[in-house]
Amino acid sequence: MSFRLLVAAAAARRAGMSRVPGSDAPRHPALAARRGFAFTAPRLGGQTLVEKIAQRHAVGLGAGEAVRSGDFIAIRPRHVMTHDNTGAVIPKFNSIGATRLADPAQPVFALDHDIQNTGEKNQAKYRAIERFAQTHGSRFYPAGRGIAHQVLVEEGHAWPGAMVVGSDSHSNMYGGIGCLGTPVVRTDAAAIWATAQTWWQAPPVARVELRGALAPGVVGKDVIVALCALFARDEVLNHAVEFAGDGVRGLPVEDRLAIANMTTEWGALAGLFAVDDVTLRWYDARARDTRSPAVTPAAVAALRASVEAEPSRWAPDGDAVYAKHLWLDLGSLTPHVSGPDTVKAATPLAALEPQNVAINKAYIVSCVNSRAKDLREAADVIRAAQRARPEAPVRAAPGVAWYVAAASSQVMADAQASGDWQVLIDAGARTLPPGCGPCIGLGVGLLEDGEVGISATNRNYKGRMGSKKAHTYLASPAVVAASAIQGYICSPATAIRGAADTAATTAPSVRYGIEDAAPQARDASSAAGDAIRGFPAALEGRLVFLPADNLNTDGIYPGKYTYQDDITREQMKQIVMENYDPEFSRLIQPGDVVVAG
Repeated sequence: MSFRLLVAAAAARRAGMSRVPGSDAPRHPALAARRGFAFTAPRLGGQTLVEKIAQRHAVGLGAGEAVRSGDFIAIRPRHVMTHDNTGAVIPKFNSIGATRLADPAQPVFALDHDIQNTGEKNQAKYRAIERFAQTHGSRFYPAGRGIAHQVLVEEGHAWPGAMVVGSDSHSNMYGGIGCLGTPVVRTDAAAIWATAQTWWQAPPVARVELRGALAPGVVGKDVIVALCALFARDEVLNHAVEFAGDGVRGLPVEDRLAIANMTTEWGALAGLFAVDDVTLRWYDARARDTRSPAVTPAAVAALRASVEAEPSRWAPDGDAVYAKHLWLDLGSLTPHVSGPDTVKAATPLAALEPQNVAINKAYIVSCVNSRAKDLREAADVIRAAQRARPEAPVRAAPGVAWYVAAASSQVMADAQASGDWQVLIDAGARTLPPGCGPCIGLGVGLLEDGEVGISATNRNYKGRMGSKKAHTYLASPAVVAASAIQGYICSPATAIRGAADTAATTAPSVRYGIEDAAPQARDASSAAGDAIRGFPAALEGRLVFLPADNLNTDGIYPGKYTYQDDITREQMKQIVMENYDPEFSRLIQPGDVVVAG
């Protein structure tokens, strides 16, 4: 049993469970262990919104116990999402002796990553996942329905005030609608299938105050791209982020979803917006859409009634204790471009455009920026350029391949009904099915050696979208569309005019700041006890230092291999660190200890 399953088993023990439901397998020693979970000592101050939502999903809390940052708790999330990686979770589920799901309504399966792969091996995996869902009576969304995160929001599985986990790092996105979304690994997903719960350590919470209002042409993507670069020294690493301030009310839900989504790249475990009237009006509109049977007028009315009758349930306490306080003046922000090849560096578009960075490929795909609003903003750039230059059709520049995919089948239908989809096609965009595709480095349209791409996706790590010898920038959909038709990274205003403004422009300085909170004292009784049996007290080995800061997951294990469920350990040895150094597998030895930034 893995370390994570040991801890998951301890979570089950604390809640009074002695074995995996539906299994006759002998009880694992971890289930009978005397060791419980550590709870922090009582402290002054109220709860954050993250702590409140986590408490509502905690299992086995004693009378008077309140969830606080740092606590190890057992949680029962409303839903657990798995996508193509369901194929890898199933054998983990079987390995712990489980034969049935503890709560068949809890798992949600949605195929979205490798949907362009029509090979028999991938299709057989998809069929096996569908059969598993049917056998256990769980919700299943086939390839083509959309990216899992978008589907969970559309279908009402991710719901305001709930806690929903997913076996995907961008589960943070659910925070855009006031749902505490956070990722879990595949082993945790298997444990939840089997027991309906898992362990979770409530993270420290950072309050991010958004002040003022965005200027026209500045969108949520610019906010999160700027935050990732302005606070690039791990200020929110392994924190949950709560967004607050008067600037929040000016952000539409689509922008909130984009911001919450990319808190993942910022290093956070969750990114949460409180439910407000903007959220409720968005749900009022969704309730009129009969394509989502769970998002009904009655459900939305009940949500509104709860928000109005129990305001303290839907907001942090006035004296909530935060690990730190960051702030950003939205009024000082201009369009920003992230990269190349890192989210920890961003440049104001006004400063980058004069560099005439030529591009080979442009992308409006992924769970962060392929909603109807995003496609409309891209199409509006084309429309405005066509009105300004009616003498010839506005199309992608020669030598630029432009790819567009809707976040879901519903988004695609809406974009087609509005005419936005056809505008993009007429401008030369090549359409892909609703799914992840090039964002994860799968399917057609990947970057090749020496190419430069600009993308409305969420990651621009080396090798993420194709060749590690390519370069990738991130920007808003409108900037991507403008750059596609001009052939270099530029503003929508330049694309509409057909040429850059020769007048010199200087981007104003962005105003931002950070205030660290005083550390909270802890009682000695909250200290960790013995290590779980079998976990080594010390590690020894040759030290191998990788002189690289911010080494990311795609550098450690390229995303394009993640969904090959039958890949062997020997094959993994050959590809590990491939995007960092192709020679790594030859240089490393058994027992080595790797240290990196």
